[in-house]
Amino acid sequence: MDITWFGHSCFRMKGKEAVVVTDPCDSGLGYSLNKLTANIVTISHQHSGHNSLSAVGNKPRVISTPGEYEVAGVFVIGIGTFHDAEQGISKGKNTIYLIEIDEMRVCHLGDLGHVLSPQQAEELGNVEVLLLPVGGLSTIDAKAALETVRTLNPNIVIPMHYHTDLTPHLDPIDRFLNEMGMKEINRQSRLTVSRSSLPSEPQVVLMDYPRPTE
Repeated sequence: MDITWFGHSCFRMKGKEAVVVTDPCDSGLGYSLNKLTANIVTISHQHSGHNSLSAVGNKPRVISTPGEYEVAGVFVIGIGTFHDAEQGISKGKNTIYLIEIDEMRVCHLGDLGHVLSPQQAEELGNVEVLLLPVGGLSTIDAKAALETVRTLNPNIVIPMHYHTDLTPHLDPIDRFLNEMGMKEINRQSRLTVSRSSLPSEPQVVLMDYPRPTE
């Protein structure tokens, strides 16, 4: 399976039989989605930075609520959470997704605004690749992100929803790396991962996003 980050919370997971896109962002943010196509699109919450369905072609199946789904050989479990630490009072609800594709279990946390409850962590079970917001403000911050990593103990952690040239209001990635006891690491444009290649200890992978001119 190949994973590509398109900025903010938008990823493409390309498996042998299907393609999943998460939280496509509106062009107003400035990220280039490069004419994405997919079989499945997951939407964590209804905000323009996360629900731009017009950016994804091929008439994908859209999943935007908690539940269990099977599409094109991909299994998706949506679990209801909140966009804030106040049970949704200030920012509303958020759906996190466990996506089983090519025998891999990928968790996309969307705009999660609180640490996971023991029940939510139990529902997720084994997570191999964690797509983790770390930028604070409208999601968990670096400290809560570290707690989430410790709770889920994934093999691979890919940070998202943090400070870039296009989202300068969010916390920089350095805060999360410092919490993890790491320094800046090399970025990669695409990650190819399989069960046999998974590291035994949580490994942080920083990804780069396509620029509009690419």
